[in-house]
Amino acid sequence: MPVNIHPTDSAPHADSVAQHVVPVQADTAALKATADTTARPVIEVPEPVQAQPFARSPLHDTPSMALLLTGVLAVTLCYHTGYKYIENFFHYMFSTRRRENLFEDHTVNETSILAALIANNCIVEGFIVYFAVQLLWPGFADSLKSQVFTHIAAFSGMAVGFYLIQWLVYKVMGYTFTDQTGSRLWIDGFKSSQSLLGLVLLPVLVLLMLYPAHGKVLLAVAAALYFSARLIFIFKGFRIFYSNLSSILYFLLYLCAVEIVPLVIMTSVTYWICGILL
Repeated sequence: MPVNIHPTDSAPHADSVAQHVVPVQADTAALKATADTTARPVIEVPEPVQAQPFARSPLHDTPSMALLLTGVLAVTLCYHTGYKYIENFFHYMFSTRRRENLFEDHTVNETSILAALIANNCIVEGFIVYFAVQLLWPGFADSLKSQVFTHIAAFSGMAVGFYLIQWLVYKVMGYTFTDQTGSRLWIDGFKSSQSLLGLVLLPVLVLLMLYPAHGKVLLAVAAALYFSARLIFIFKGFRIFYSNLSSILYFLLYLCAVEIVPLVIMTSVTYWICGILL
């Protein structure tokens, strides 16, 4: 049966729809107002900072590390022909016996292993002096970091020259104040103490490169090892040269002229080299 729809019947329906739509619009506006008042996360953009140049160190300098590895590699390659010399380190450092035991083997060719050990010692000392200069004279720090290999090569060359000068002085003193056997024993003590010094300083240098923040402590350890090696050599020299009470005076003069003054001179030479390379 058809249903008659009158205009008066649709009016209430429109009013009911309007009554339902208006609250929805009101709720949306309220949500927008609430969202606008809610705190939103803010992304903070940091202020631009001027780029700093990369501070180079021996650990990150390829020529410097190549120089260090060359010394270590030389010792490694010469070890198979000169291991007997390394085994007899303490014999050469402490023994003052003028006649060798027939059962002791010292016939090995010591030239190659000794040269490698001395070269390694001079290179390691050059690295340690590099770090010591930064601690003693901070004004040279920028120059040292900008020319790492140049300074290390100069310090290593200085160590080689210092070793050769010491060897020559000890040779002359041994020839002057003792016989050929005593001079040989004294020089053997010097060479062995310096050779061993390079090996014991190498782990300290590795720690110094890896942990530069502990430089003061590690440099103190390196200095203690250096002076220990010198004291062992000085003690052996005293045993060789001591004959009576009057020889003590000559020994004290020797300490001042040969052991103390050269270190002061080398400190001045180091400062002079840093000034030239600045």
